Amino acid sequence: MTPMPLIVATTCDLAGKVRGKAFPASQLEKRLKRGVGWVPTNVMINCFDSIGESPFGSLGDLLLVPDAATEVKVDFGVGASEHFLLGDIVTLEGAPWDYCTRALLRAALARLHRVAGVRLIAAFEHEFQLRGEPAIPNQGFGREAFEQQRPFLEMLMGALEQAGLNPDSIMKEYGPNQYEVVVGPQEGLRAADEAVILRELTRSAARANGERATFVPIRDVTSVGNGVHVHMSFVNDEGEALTYDADGPCGMSGLTGAFSAGILKYLENIVALTAPSAISYERLTPHRWSAAYNNLGFRDREASLRICPVTTKDPAAIARQFNIEYRAADAAACPHLALAAIVHAGVQGIEEGLTPPAPTQDDLSLLSHEDLTARGFVRLPTSLEAALDRFEANATATGWFPDGFASVYRAHKNSEIACLAGLDTPARCAAYEETY
Repeated sequence: MTPMPLIVATTCDLAGKVRGKAFPASQLEKRLKRGVGWVPTNVMINCFDSIGESPFGSLGDLLLVPDAATEVKVDFGVGASEHFLLGDIVTLEGAPWDYCTRALLRAALARLHRVAGVRLIAAFEHEFQLRGEPAIPNQGFGREAFEQQRPFLEMLMGALEQAGLNPDSIMKEYGPNQYEVVVGPQEGLRAADEAVILRELTRSAARANGERATFVPIRDVTSVGNGVHVHMSFVNDEGEALTYDADGPCGMSGLTGAFSAGILKYLENIVALTAPSAISYERLTPHRWSAAYNNLGFRDREASLRICPVTTKDPAAIARQFNIEYRAADAAACPHLALAAIVHAGVQGIEEGLTPPAPTQDDLSLLSHEDLTARGFVRLPTSLEAALDRFEANATATGWFPDGFASVYRAHKNSEIACLAGLDTPARCAAYEETY
């Protein structure tokens, strides 16, 4: 018997999980046009495989149409290979479905281009951990721990390159068994696609080396969390960099400043989409080098939005390197949905003509509520429930998405929260470690 080669058409859904349906590889050309069948209620499957209260019930049919530009075919060389494509969920008539995360990001990017005439360039930095106890203790940024996992790390970087990504760097991070992997920047949709591909190939490369990788937002509240940092810059249709202005505040162009101000204004309303697990808020606390307030930082890794350093003195090179970094995100979020929310908030800032605040230089956790308010700072939500409340309560933020999206998203997340009923914090962390 000869095994039949299969390809998986996939989508990264509201839970940040990659789901799909396989078909014979010989049918690829047909499936690129006709897709595979999909079901509306699938969008309500939460990260624990429970189904939330669905407005769709058992009704309706959709198509998941793979995108040839996202094809991933990787041979790990140990009897393991993978072949999959990301795709778009469309109606039977071919229209984008309201809950397709790639369609939601396309709409946000189109709005950015319509309002500002620019395209987004983005790159996702990911932190992850290998499960189990470290074989060698006390190895924050350690060479020895890196060397121990060199076969896995080299396999991962090779798999990313084989999949068409541009591997940039990988290192042993500060936390136990924690690593950070970075790929080069890409234009908006492709950047989010690559974030999905990177997560999948990281888990696969780990398995091929007898390890288990997790992108859980935080494994142990007494230790470090795992974040996703989204770097962003802008170019016009001719490819000219428009993020930097030597005369602007901290080097920000007027466009960048307004975009940043929009993110900061609406950050409390979008964090439910960018840090969407019940344990995400254990990480988004002061002194974790993550994000706790809607503050702008100049080379400050405690800020929610950071102006990043450049490594050159050449003006043209500075313009190409200069970028801002969104830090209130983790890998429980679908990259497409998270980036859509960030972009919409930024564009709102452009439309409202906002100007950025001065970067913070002090410890905001030492300020009273009154002092924070006087300076325009907001403590980000401290629970998923509170984050969802702030999203639903803001008509501007919910208005960026199709009618009904906010209520569907809330129902989806309510079902996730219900799965954790009665669990203490360590048990919640363990549950998310299993699924992400």
